[in-house]
Amino acid sequence: MLVVIAIIAILAGLLFPSLNRAKANAQRTICLNNLKQINLGVHMYADEHNNVLSLSSTNKSSDVWTDYKSWMKGYVGLNGASSPQDTLFACPADTFRYEAGGRMERVPEGAHLQSKYNYSSYVFNSGNIRRDPPFLNEPFPGIAGVNLASIKTPTKTVLITEWPALDPYSWHQPQGIPPRQFGYNDAPNMVSFVDGHVQYTKIFWDANITPHHFEAWHYDPPSGYDYRWSGD
Repeated sequence: MLVVIAIIAILAGLLFPSLNRAKANAQRTICLNNLKQINLGVHMYADEHNNVLSLSSTNKSSDVWTDYKSWMKGYVGLNGASSPQDTLFACPADTFRYEAGGRMERVPEGAHLQSKYNYSSYVFNSGNIRRDPPFLNEPFPGIAGVNLASIKTPTKTVLITEWPALDPYSWHQPQGIPPRQFGYNDAPNMVSFVDGHVQYTKIFWDANITPHHFEAWHYDPPSGYDYRWSGD
């Protein structure tokens, strides 16, 4: 009996990592398909608005990233107010967030379940219009209000990505609360690009932080990375 139990325990130990990998791969596949459809909806919106990507309607920090959903969701078959039932905007790995209050804390609820994030796991690359403190006068990268045809590197320029890419950390490979309350270097996120393709992409985080250079979206990465926030 003990031998049988030991064999079962060994087999279970071998099986569980494979099941976890299969689950993670399935979640990334769903996320990839979501981003492809959202990317297409954004392009359809741009096609009918002089090829220009919309600006946010407010300067609230979360709205700058998620207001895009309000102006393009009709192109992907969604009508009415945003809600947690908007499954196209829900990454299945989006089950927590890290948020800074007095200290960085893990919030055990996905962004797609929260109204303050417009019920969306995904953000538009619009850091160039952040104007809330402390970003009042900073020329951050981003493509809000930019003509798609003017973007010089569409295969590398971010269009829509997951929330954690901004910091960065990862829903798909979580590592606990980020050190020094900012991020991890090379945290992998699902990213959709201006040319339409979607890729599981490592996001650069520069540990040489300053008051206006501490999150991943504040700067383009060095050479060797497959993405850019700016379109020039």
